[in-house]
Amino acid sequence: MCICAAAPFGLVYAPSRVLPKRLPTFVDSRFFRAEIGHTKRDTKADRSMNSFNFKRIFSALACASLFAAAPAHATLVVSSSVGGAPTGAIYANFDNLPLGNAGGTSTGIGVSFTGDAETVIGALGGRYAAPYISNNNGLPFGAANGADTTEYLSTGIGSVRLSLPSLAQYVGLLWGSVDGYNTLQLFNGQTLVGSVTGGDVTANANGDQGVNGTYYVNISSDLAFDSVVALSSQYAFEFDNVAYNPIPVENHSPVPEPATLALFASALAAFGVFQTRQRRTAVARQ
Repeated sequence: MCICAAAPFGLVYAPSRVLPKRLPTFVDSRFFRAEIGHTKRDTKADRSMNSFNFKRIFSALACASLFAAAPAHATLVVSSSVGGAPTGAIYANFDNLPLGNAGGTSTGIGVSFTGDAETVIGALGGRYAAPYISNNNGLPFGAANGADTTEYLSTGIGSVRLSLPSLAQYVGLLWGSVDGYNTLQLFNGQTLVGSVTGGDVTANANGDQGVNGTYYVNISSDLAFDSVVALSSQYAFEFDNVAYNPIPVENHSPVPEPATLALFASALAAFGVFQTRQRRTAVARQ
C-alpha cells in the first residue's frame, strides 16, 4: 500500500512503513502527517472489519454443520392389518438361527441382540408369546396359519438389530401382541431415519396375544436405511417373517455425516489460516 500526498508538481509516493527522514520542501508536512495517521486508522479499521466478517462467516458455517448433523426425519408410510400380506421381494423367516442370543444371518440379514433379547420358539409366560399367522400371509415364508411354531425374535427388555445387506426403503414384519411400548427404528449407518411405535400400528396396542393382536406391518420410507432395530421397555416385542426390498446400487445416496464433517472441518481450517495470518501481521507491525 502507498501513501500519496498532493504537491504542486504532482504526487509524492512513500511506502507506509518507510518514511523519509526529511520531507521535500514542496510537501506540506502537516498534510502528510495527517494522511499517514488517517491511513493507519483505516488499516486498523479494515483489519477489525475483516476479523468481524470472518467470525460471522465461521459462526454461520458452524451453525450449518450442527443443523446438518441433526437426525434425518423420513416420511414413513405405515400400513398394518390382521392377516395382512408382505409387499417385499426378499423374505427372511429366521428358522435357521440357533435358539438364544447367539444371533447369526438369515437370508442375508444379520441378527444381533442386546439385553435379554433372543431367538425363541413357543411361549414363556410373562416373557414372550408366539405371533399368529393368518389369512395365509405365512406362505412366502413357508408357514401355515395359526400360532407361529417356528423360530422368531423377541426383544425381551432389550433390542434386536437387523442389519440389511443393502440399503432399502421398505421393510415388513409380522408384529405379534402389539404393545404401545414397542418401538421399531430405522437407521442409515448411525443416523436415525425414523421410528414406528405400537401405537402407530394400531389404536388397540394392548398386548393381545391372540390372532387379533398380531399385525403384518408394511413400512415405506422416503429416505433409505440399512438397519432396523426393534426394542421394548417392557416384555416384550415379538416378530417374525421379515420382508424387504433392496435399492439398486446405482440409486444409493450418500450418508449425510461425511458431508457434515467436511463442512465443519473446512470452517476450522479456514479459521486456522485466518488466525495465523493475523498473528504474522501483528508481528510484522511491531
